Amino acid sequence: MAARPTVFLDRDGTLIREVPYLASAEQAELLPGVAEALASLHRAGAQLIVVSNQSGIARGLLDDGDLLAIQQKIDAGLEALGARIDGFYHCPHHPSVGVPPQRRRCRCRKPLPGLLERAAQDFPIDWTRSVGVGDDVRDLQAFAAMKIPSVLVGTGKGRQARQKLAELGKDPDLYAGHLAEAVPWLLHQTGLART
Repeated sequence: MAARPTVFLDRDGTLIREVPYLASAEQAELLPGVAEALASLHRAGAQLIVVSNQSGIARGLLDDGDLLAIQQKIDAGLEALGARIDGFYHCPHHPSVGVPPQRRRCRCRKPLPGLLERAAQDFPIDWTRSVGVGDDVRDLQAFAAMKIPSVLVGTGKGRQARQKLAELGKDPDLYAGHLAEAVPWLLHQTGLART
């Protein structure tokens, strides 16, 4: 199977409304414009993969069943507009909270790139035409570790992350108020923009 351009997406604050340690599918709510944005990327041929820290599992606040129900609600919200997520990857760990085996240092917790590496074992990814989108500095660091450009969105924690970067004298590759605003740049970076 040929390698494909991929858009890696953080979940909370990027695709869905930020809820601390979201544990209930009833609370999962797609942010405005997200379904339409993902539909545009999907129609253009981008592979869409969610990479998300979910330390609520280590903390005992939710389990894999809760996480699956949230993913199914996201899928249902996207399906109506012809979009779909190709893969969901999450890190259930925390280095200092919870009970082993979830309480441990791991390679999959962003800012480390383990979730992206795991996705690459399951999907043919064209890294030269792939990008990342997130609302936290840790997201951008994970994408940078795989040498892919990224977008910082102003939803979720994005405004605070932008301030934090500014204080460090750094800028994201692109700052967009929300995911839909970033779609033209994402299509251009992945080489999927229609001319």
